[in-house]
Amino acid sequence: MKRIKLGLVTKLLIAIILGIIFGQLDFLPDFIIQIPVTISSLFSSVLSFIIPLMIIGFVVVGIADLTQGAGKLLGLTTVLAYASTLIAGMIAYFVAVNLFPLFIDASLSKAVVGDQPSLEPLFSIPIEPMLDVTSAIVFSFMFGICISWLKGQGKGETMYNFFSEFSLIISKLLNSFIIPGLPFFIFGNFVNLSYTGSVFSILSIFWKVFAIVIGLQLILVSLFFVIAGLYAKKNPFTMIKNQIPGYVTAIGTQSSAATIPVNLEVAKKNGVSAQIREFVIPLCATIHLLGSIVTVTSCVTAVLLIYNMPVHFGMMAGFIAMLGVAMIAAPGAPGGGIMSALPFMTMVGIDPTGVLGNLLITLYLTQDSFGTAANISGDNAIAVIVDKVYYKHILKKSN
Repeated sequence: MKRIKLGLVTKLLIAIILGIIFGQLDFLPDFIIQIPVTISSLFSSVLSFIIPLMIIGFVVVGIADLTQGAGKLLGLTTVLAYASTLIAGMIAYFVAVNLFPLFIDASLSKAVVGDQPSLEPLFSIPIEPMLDVTSAIVFSFMFGICISWLKGQGKGETMYNFFSEFSLIISKLLNSFIIPGLPFFIFGNFVNLSYTGSVFSILSIFWKVFAIVIGLQLILVSLFFVIAGLYAKKNPFTMIKNQIPGYVTAIGTQSSAATIPVNLEVAKKNGVSAQIREFVIPLCATIHLLGSIVTVTSCVTAVLLIYNMPVHFGMMAGFIAMLGVAMIAAPGAPGGGIMSALPFMTMVGIDPTGVLGNLLITLYLTQDSFGTAANISGDNAIAVIVDKVYYKHILKKSN
């Protein structure tokens, strides 16, 4: 009999359903219900420890792989990717603060808090990360650029090999422990939400949030293709049609990295030269988070509104600007966007290790596929723009 292999999204949905059911079993003593809550808490601590290492493992090698003399291309692509991410985050904030209050009111906010306090884990193990996320990002960029420069001098193989093998170790950890453990993490979180009585109120809000988020992602991706098409004098509707296989692949794999081969073929159909597409597509798979930042910004804004916390523009603008940098390693694993953003949740008054932090992780993971699909789709719009700029300005000047 052939064994049925379930995808990650299916496993997460099953974990949510089972968690809701388990948390409603009133006849069970609290310490039994606390077991999955404890497992989820421990898993969260390990995730926090691994995130900075994940950033170093993926970003150093990604930058070090850049070819010699690619400084201008790196700068241009990075600026476009960050600008795209920043604009998407700002638009998501304005959409959220204007639309979400239509279905998030004071009475619903009280229902979301729950009838009783959430369960605490039976025990916890303090696992402090070796580096914070900001330090890991700065370290990765400095070493990646320097190793790329050394390779141009015919040196640096030892350092490059070290970080390449380090990235393989991180990938092994992600594939063998983190990704398989995500359903158990989700299960524990939903057990707690179900126990407090807040889960149904939360779900009644967030299906509407996600409908708006996915619609906004599609609109923004289409808009960026229109901008790229107008600048490069290419048909944006043809490019959007070409992107469909990449979008569907990203939904299925939930990984920007796994979608790179398909995205390269899309870029080829869009007329992007081999030199540019082989440079921009893998790089943007790491640094361009259009879809992810829309999701994180929207979910954070929704949670702040639910719990009657401030959502003023000055606070959120700083948070979104930092997210554009902090989420660089997000495509390394499913849910990487929210994991990378967690250390900066204190900027908006959310405790990343508390109930709200776990709630955000849980909600983000359930729709991560669509954010990833928007990320990689936007990569091809950037590739079209970079290709035009390179041949129209950079190459001509160098000749």
